[in-house]
Amino acid sequence: MTVPFEEIKQRAIGFKGRSAVQAAHLPAVKTDQKLIDQSDAFYLSTMTRRIFQAGLKHSVINARWPAFEAAFANFDPYTNAMMSDDEMDAHMANAKLIRHLGKMKSIRHNANLVLEVAREYGSFGRFLAQWPGSDIVDLWGWLKKRGNQLGGMSGARFLRMAGKDTFLITEDIVALLRSLEVVDKTPTAKRDLAKVQAVFNEWQAQSGLPLSHISRIASYTVNTP
Repeated sequence: MTVPFEEIKQRAIGFKGRSAVQAAHLPAVKTDQKLIDQSDAFYLSTMTRRIFQAGLKHSVINARWPAFEAAFANFDPYTNAMMSDDEMDAHMANAKLIRHLGKMKSIRHNANLVLEVAREYGSFGRFLAQWPGSDIVDLWGWLKKRGNQLGGMSGARFLRMAGKDTFLITEDIVALLRSLEVVDKTPTAKRDLAKVQAVFNEWQAQSGLPLSHISRIASYTVNTP
């Protein structure tokens, strides 16, 4: 790694202005205690919202989310883990919802996952809080393997929405990493993801900033509107 984060930050300021790199304009990151304090229902709801947002306009999903909360018992994990096939069919007939069967089925699967994790760690939030940011790409992999519909960018974006500190591998970040010769394409292999993690770990050691702030600032170094 040859480019210190301060240089990355100065590039970002050059494109977006100094105010863009201030904490108030960067993603919110919750403390470990706040992650723990959030309910398991919050995590199932947030996970599901991200899954339904994938490939669709976020505004459409957000507008319908109160109907989702009402239909799925405010995303109580136990209630949704016990969802019968008949109840699933009823949800698929509910015109207030987005009726995508694969995504709908993910709710039952992921409710069971949340319950399993809560039994082992005390709560899903406690599980997230104990996972080190220095190995966040392995948490993405865990979500992809153990969860349903949480592959691709969905796992990382769920974490960002929930307040767990994580970087994102957006097109702008890929462009930057390619220019630094860290990767030569969008990283998906474990080896390439480890290289990206190492870069962000170094930048975090230099700056003391959360990974999500580093990620957003780094994305500003690509001169896009």
